[in-house]
Amino acid sequence: MNRFRPPWYKRPIFYVPAIVVVLLGLVAGIWLFSVASQLEKQAETYDLTKLDQMESASVIVDRNDKIFGQIYVENRETVPYDQLPRDLVNAVVAIEDSKFYQHNGYDLMGIARASLKNLVAGEVRQGASTITQQLARNSFSLKERTFRRKFIEIFLARRIEQRFGKQKIMELYLNRIYFGGGLYGAEAAARGYFGKPAKELTLAECATLAGLIKSPNKLSPWSDAEASKETRNVVLGRMRDLGFINGPTCTLAQNEPVVTSSRQNARGQNYAVDYIRQQVIAAVGWDAAMNEGYRIHTTIDARLQKVAEDSLRAHLNEAEKHPGYNHQTYLDYAADFKKAKNPNSLPAPDYLQGAVIALDNETGGILALVGGRDFEHNQYDRALQAKRPAGTAMTPFVFAAAFAKGLFPGSIVQDSVLDNRAVMIGGRTGILGEWGPETADNHYEGPITARMALAKSKNGATVRLGMEPGVDDVIQLCHDAGIHSELRPYPATFLGTSEITLAELALAYTNFPNGGWHPAAPHILDRIEDKDGSTVWQAKEDRTRQKAFSPEVAYEVHSCLVDALTIGTGSAAYHDFGLKKFPGAAGKTGTAYDFTDVLFAGYDSAVTCAVWAGFDKPQTIYRGAFGHEIALPVWVDIMNASTAAYRPLAIRQPPGLEKVEICSKSGLLATDKCYETIQNDATGAVQRRTTYEELVTPEQKPKDPCNIHGDTKALIVRELPEGQWPRAALAVDTTQTPPIPARAPTLVAANDPYQSVHSTVQPVVEETPAPTPAPVEPEVRVATPVVESGMPDPSKPILKAEPVNPGAPVTPVTTIPQATPGATPVEVRRAEAVRPMDQVPNDSILKPTPPPAMDLGQPTPQ
Repeated sequence: MNRFRPPWYKRPIFYVPAIVVVLLGLVAGIWLFSVASQLEKQAETYDLTKLDQMESASVIVDRNDKIFGQIYVENRETVPYDQLPRDLVNAVVAIEDSKFYQHNGYDLMGIARASLKNLVAGEVRQGASTITQQLARNSFSLKERTFRRKFIEIFLARRIEQRFGKQKIMELYLNRIYFGGGLYGAEAAARGYFGKPAKELTLAECATLAGLIKSPNKLSPWSDAEASKETRNVVLGRMRDLGFINGPTCTLAQNEPVVTSSRQNARGQNYAVDYIRQQVIAAVGWDAAMNEGYRIHTTIDARLQKVAEDSLRAHLNEAEKHPGYNHQTYLDYAADFKKAKNPNSLPAPDYLQGAVIALDNETGGILALVGGRDFEHNQYDRALQAKRPAGTAMTPFVFAAAFAKGLFPGSIVQDSVLDNRAVMIGGRTGILGEWGPETADNHYEGPITARMALAKSKNGATVRLGMEPGVDDVIQLCHDAGIHSELRPYPATFLGTSEITLAELALAYTNFPNGGWHPAAPHILDRIEDKDGSTVWQAKEDRTRQKAFSPEVAYEVHSCLVDALTIGTGSAAYHDFGLKKFPGAAGKTGTAYDFTDVLFAGYDSAVTCAVWAGFDKPQTIYRGAFGHEIALPVWVDIMNASTAAYRPLAIRQPPGLEKVEICSKSGLLATDKCYETIQNDATGAVQRRTTYEELVTPEQKPKDPCNIHGDTKALIVRELPEGQWPRAALAVDTTQTPPIPARAPTLVAANDPYQSVHSTVQPVVEETPAPTPAPVEPEVRVATPVVESGMPDPSKPILKAEPVNPGAPVTPVTTIPQATPGATPVEVRRAEAVRPMDQVPNDSILKPTPPPAMDLGQPTPQ
């Protein structure tokens, strides 16, 4: 008898598990429905109006609330749908969401397919995000890779579809999406990658941008052109398959090479805007800076900024036309840059560069900032980043250190030949060149006041004066003044050979109009506001005053810098470049050795401005390139423009200073005998008073009357400290001895940095034979025929001297014919070794009579 067996589907082994599965599914469904309901309610809390709140870039306003630029915190420029090319829309649909026009915000089949793969993997690895979902995710920062986020994204996408049409969704998407390289939105991407607006993109370029969305940095044509091309061709193939383009058009576009613009394309940017951008990111953080679209209030004065940019560009263009300028020009490079399909392939520009920074004296706020001639060509900021020699623009701080040690502007200092071993600028031999006076017809003036030494930028006198306080004290004062770059502990630093930034120089110069103090640091940001006008960041009210030196020292140096601008090296400001007459104007030219860097730094009571010009790779601009020719006119333009908004006032003399009448020849108290005889062709001999009123503190005030006019004649001038530094023998009548002229260098030395042959020095006839010198190494010297003018006679040959053997008796090296027939020949002899000061007779130092002739050979080793 057969026993009855129920069908398989009625057996417990089947229906019990099936019931369990159904029950579990029901429970899961109920739970999922509950969770989904909660997430849907959460999705309802998102404000969809934020989808359209995409400021193209953060707006920069100046101190007068005038918009003068935008920054690419998110480099985005929103455009309406009708300015987006149809090919770009179709390319994005083809590669990102082929059912964009059919779904209601999400693709169920795509979600199911991706969910299955994610379940198998145990984590979210693949998405099925539609364009609408991507818009929701990017608009509301839904970045985590979880199922919870995916549900919120789906519900948001459905809400977006219910509220906006497809065109609007596509417009919002293409204006917001990230395309790599710091470029947000199709318009910024088109300009960044291809140097054109989105509406002008070709089919191939549209496909390239669409291909970037999946992996913007990995597929960038800048970083991997081949991968970008492959992805572009995939997009074009999808467009063909979907009927957006035909086969021949697809093939033609796929065969095109990938051609991009410069990676650092920066149209509409400048150095000030770029620095502000960096400061905003530092102030509020990268994420906030990248997403919020702030209104940024700065210390910049837009009007001064434009004046600075235009003036620098115009005057450097003129400098490049100067005879002797034989370098690349801006116009040549700009033409190559414009023609280049890929400007990135061009070498870095090598034309003459420049920089400007203007500061508010009271706060340190940056009023104008120019870091170079063209930000698009090169983004290196030469005002804030570059460290270059300040040249003779550094000398005011040497004088400030000397005045702080008890000297005063009327102190007498020697302006005469100085052995280059004291500073070793350009070599270790010869005599110190005089490039600072800003003129080719400069001459040594002998004993002069410190005031005139600073105003006329006398190098030898500056070094002699700087050795009074010493190198360490000068460097310490520079650091106190706001120069934090390392300064080399050598006397060459007196003449600005150590490298500093232009911003440091400008900040240091604010000490003079401020009475010996400077703001804590230059700054450019005032506050940052969000779209609602709420302040999200405010600059700290740092009114800290960093003291560098006393108000008395500051005013003494200031008074000398006023002279530098009126009768000294900066006098061209008034008679050549049209500087307005306003109170408190003062400044100093700066020229570096070998004419590699030229500067002007100056101020009035309200504004300090520093200007620099030179090359990124230091080289001579041209022989005779002075700060007063290139940098000064730019400074004049900016300062003239500043007076309208920042009214200059007279800089007040501090109560600790008084005026005392001194003799300009001795630096001591004036007497009724302080006169000198001046020969005048019209009137004959004329007596002229040699006194003037000078500023002094009670401690600086001379105690003795003039000692060179009257019965007692004993002039004492500042020289290098005894026994420390070699000196060129002061055997020259400095009133007849021209220094090394800057336009026609004449230094005679073994390693002549000026590469000169002739000397303009006219030797004086010696009354007595020169003593036998100490043994020295053999050397060769050059003697040149000299005419009455002091210049070489081109009709006479250059006579070379024979080497002098050590220990041999000194014989005449050569005889220099005189211009006057019958004149006694002059013997050029080797210089004597300088004896220690205690071995030199007092009368040889104190008598103001002209010393014997100078030897033009190499200095005798000590």
